[in-house]
Amino acid sequence: MSIAAIPLPDPMCPLPVRISEVVRETHDTYTLTTTAANGSGLPPFLPGQFSMVFEFGVGEVPISISGDAEIPGQLVFTIRSVGAVTAALVGHKPGDYLGVRGSFGTAWPLEAARGQDVLLVAGGIGLAPLRPVISHVARHRSDFGRFLLLYGARTPKDLLFRKQLHAWSALPESQVLVTVDCADSRWRGHVGIVTKLFDFVNLRPERTIAMTCGPEIMMRFVIRALRARKLEAGQIYLSMERNMECGIGFCGHCQMGPLFLCKDGPIFAYLQVERWLEGHHEL
Repeated sequence: MSIAAIPLPDPMCPLPVRISEVVRETHDTYTLTTTAANGSGLPPFLPGQFSMVFEFGVGEVPISISGDAEIPGQLVFTIRSVGAVTAALVGHKPGDYLGVRGSFGTAWPLEAARGQDVLLVAGGIGLAPLRPVISHVARHRSDFGRFLLLYGARTPKDLLFRKQLHAWSALPESQVLVTVDCADSRWRGHVGIVTKLFDFVNLRPERTIAMTCGPEIMMRFVIRALRARKLEAGQIYLSMERNMECGIGFCGHCQMGPLFLCKDGPIFAYLQVERWLEGHHEL
């Protein structure tokens, strides 16, 4: 049988996966590592893509893949409990089963970033979709210029990937800055919104690719800060979120202007979504 004749899996049919590890990141956020339940392996993914994760008997939600794309045979999801489906997902233990559709969507521009400085700006759970980028840069460190990560969370207790943050800061030619909106008595780091961290980095705008993920209002201010620091619109990429229900552009729930975030995104060049992100909707 030729490759073209091999039947593709039904994109609407969940693939059963087995949870091999559960890591508690914060009081309401967990990272689940999954492997194929039937021994047939899992489809590959690109950094920035997402899966529709199915909780049997409850429903499904879109979750960005937060694992290393170069580790075969596993899919990793970092999930915050914000509703019935996600609450059920984070309540699982190793050995339990889920359903997964995908991977779907577009990827972060790692090829365009080769030879460039890589600047990541994340807010809250938005660090999870960027973690595969960090894994790729760390694994291929010599292919990129400086690595800069600016990360903001609500409180110190809401910080994701605490151990990894320390490891990432130790990478060659790297700078990792973290801030929180509200500090506790033990916090000794930066306090304030994530854009304040731009005051502590020396950007080289002519050779920087920026990627950002977080609440939409945060990304708007991040983009304005980047533009004020002379980055061109074509050097800025972001991950957009909407209510995705099918993952393949069929249902229309995630439409933004002429775009379907599930198949045209979730990763966009700022140039693609500028008029929609900033509220200029005229065609």
